Amino acid sequence: MPRTVFNEEHEAFRQMVRDFLAKEAVPHLQDWVAAKSVPRDFYRRLGELGLLGMEVPEEYGGGAQTGHHFGAVLAQEVARAGATLGTAMTHSNIILPYLLHFATEEQKRRWVPGCVSGDLLLSIAMTEPGTGSDLAGIQTRAALSEDGSHYVLNGAKTFITGGTQCDLVLVVCRTSPAPADDRRGGLSILVVDAASEGFTVGRSLHKIGLHASDTAELSFTDVRVPAENLLGEQGGGFSLLGRNLGRERLVIAVQAAAAAEAAVTFAREYTRDRQVFGKPVASFQNTKFVLAECATEVEAARLIAYEALERDARGELSPDYAAMAKLFCTETASRVIDKCLQLHGGYGYMLEYPIARLYADTRVMRIYGGTSEVMKTIIAKSIGL
Repeated sequence: MPRTVFNEEHEAFRQMVRDFLAKEAVPHLQDWVAAKSVPRDFYRRLGELGLLGMEVPEEYGGGAQTGHHFGAVLAQEVARAGATLGTAMTHSNIILPYLLHFATEEQKRRWVPGCVSGDLLLSIAMTEPGTGSDLAGIQTRAALSEDGSHYVLNGAKTFITGGTQCDLVLVVCRTSPAPADDRRGGLSILVVDAASEGFTVGRSLHKIGLHASDTAELSFTDVRVPAENLLGEQGGGFSLLGRNLGRERLVIAVQAAAAAEAAVTFAREYTRDRQVFGKPVASFQNTKFVLAECATEVEAARLIAYEALERDARGELSPDYAAMAKLFCTETASRVIDKCLQLHGGYGYMLEYPIARLYADTRVMRIYGGTSEVMKTIIAKSIGL
């Protein structure tokens, strides 16, 4: 199907990314999986190619692009190659926008160029051992010193993407008690230097998938955070999170649609080559019908993801449409990838095949960025329920 949302510049970028992944990512995949992370030098290489700051203004070293279209191309090519960029897309597409949209000019000049070059890696710490989607229940606390020069941060976080390699962590914490009429009030975001005394990286967590993306537990014991590292206004953290969640859900929707599209390609090629009862698996009616269903679902997912892309570029992506895109694309990806794995038979269960990695890697898309159940709640409210 024609990619009407992409122009010639996007397609030239696509070819560059495709060549780069074939030479510098795919050959190292198994080593990265074994190490449970991607080397720092690879992130710097991404920075050299401009892949970490495509939407960052030129004055901070970025590409000054509007919208997520180049990011979508990158996601499609990573899925197509069965490759990984570690935590790079979380760093650049989900966390870096917090600095671009909400940091002061001084903060931007201090942090953003290093984020674009790959010299500074970002994490965001929201989830706690006892608090998942309900961020109002956050217990990590930061108290402002009497002279107002710094905060003292205490608490623990879990499921933190990039937690073992990060240089800066955006920590969502409670800086004041929640008002009786707003349990989300009193939350703030502090940018914490990972070299701070009292900051500890705990266990590197073992996940079902995303094995080359490090995920960790973090703890903070009397960590002194300079007051100038407050992002936005004190007590306004939840508002910042809400304003950025639409983009996060768009990114996940695009990645899910790309994964589903890649799964159909993998299954089509495998069933053409695989012989059963003396003929290709692709020649059986069941195979044709299954892949026809999958191709149709992928086209629908792609269209809603592309519409979300266009709305985002125009500044018109509403919370309910972002939720619809994430819900539909992630649920579709799960169904499609499962069917495509089944067509691989026993080999589909082997991690040396990209369909198996897709199956494991995409499962979490229905959880992070807001679970499918949370997306349904948002959509229900938008239709008056």
